[in-house]
Amino acid sequence: VINIKSKTLYPMKRFSILAITLCAFCGSASAQQALFGGQMPQSPEIHADKTVTFRCIAPEAHKVQITGDFLPTKKVDTPMGKYDMPGVADLKKDEKGVWSFTTTAPLAPELYSYTMMVDGASVTDHLNVYTVRDIANVSNYFMIGGGKADLYKVNKVAHGTVSKVWYDDAKAGLTRRMTVYTPAGYETSKQKYPVLYLLHGIGGDEEAWMDLGRASQILDNLIAQGKAKPMIVVMTNGNISQEAAPGQTSDNLIVPTLGLPKTMEGSFEVSFPEVVKFVDARYRTLANSQNRAIAGLSMGGFHSLYISINNPKTFGYVGLFSAAIGKEQRSGGANEYIYDNFDKKLADLFAAKPKLFWIGIGNTDFLFKDNTALREKLTKNHYPFTYMETDGGHIWRNWRIYLGEFAQKIFK
Repeated sequence: VINIKSKTLYPMKRFSILAITLCAFCGSASAQQALFGGQMPQSPEIHADKTVTFRCIAPEAHKVQITGDFLPTKKVDTPMGKYDMPGVADLKKDEKGVWSFTTTAPLAPELYSYTMMVDGASVTDHLNVYTVRDIANVSNYFMIGGGKADLYKVNKVAHGTVSKVWYDDAKAGLTRRMTVYTPAGYETSKQKYPVLYLLHGIGGDEEAWMDLGRASQILDNLIAQGKAKPMIVVMTNGNISQEAAPGQTSDNLIVPTLGLPKTMEGSFEVSFPEVVKFVDARYRTLANSQNRAIAGLSMGGFHSLYISINNPKTFGYVGLFSAAIGKEQRSGGANEYIYDNFDKKLADLFAAKPKLFWIGIGNTDFLFKDNTALREKLTKNHYPFTYMETDGGHIWRNWRIYLGEFAQKIFK
């Protein structure tokens, strides 16, 4: 195999193995079905006892492994500190060239994601059509039902509408896109609704909370159960230099990346009041602080904090999910004033008497100390807040939980 650009020649043996492996993955469905007697192997196969078997067709591979958030985590050093990473398990090959791995213990109810590695190359499970993108990484997912995971399922309840909405962002000088969830019945009624602004983390976009966070399923199910008020949910693109999610912009098929400019230097916070004005003008909203909430994960929690303290009478509910406290980018930009006078702005927010200031974080999250420092500041100043601590780190599993909890506490 020759890389035309670099003219690098890869060893023929390595190419042979990879080619045969990919043929096993990518061959026609009819040929594969014939090989396995008309019925393809199943992966993942969820057993009655909630153990799960994963399979991979790779007859010429030397080693196949799986990694995913259903496996025990391990600590890895990163520039941001120690980070919980999913473990790795080996698959075993049978006489037909099918590799398999079965979990040793039942899995708890949850939405899980995973990828496979064939001779060191990361691949998705080609026996599982369900995939999701997180920044530039694509992984498969599956669900173990029951408990909180039932909130993540599409159940037989009334469903809201999810729209991709373009708007002019004068501050950014771009036409940008947001995702908007309107609750069941919105189109057929004249009712006005409260609004939750729900923000994603660094590297994410306006699709993240829908695809990875299961936001529409969580809201549909909580509203149907009477546990959450019917509400509009606005999911913006928090990357002020970006029109929309990768593949949905005039830049066409760009590579998703974490390294976007102007993510945490004040520009997004400065432009956000225009988002609120647009939403109130376009939708039937209850346009006051008591019916307006803002929440976000990681970078989105950072944005939620600074947007709320710079607009103390705009939001009656603030949610910080594993918030990236104190991670502002200072380089002398015009919008850095957003981050100045933090204590005074925080006092102004609480002087406006928000109905809820909510903090959630995992006990092994690399941002745990920063969030602890914020809680200590709130406690010292007698500012009321609600706190939720969960197991695990900086992961979607926690953020889905936080959305479900926060949504039940707002607009009551």
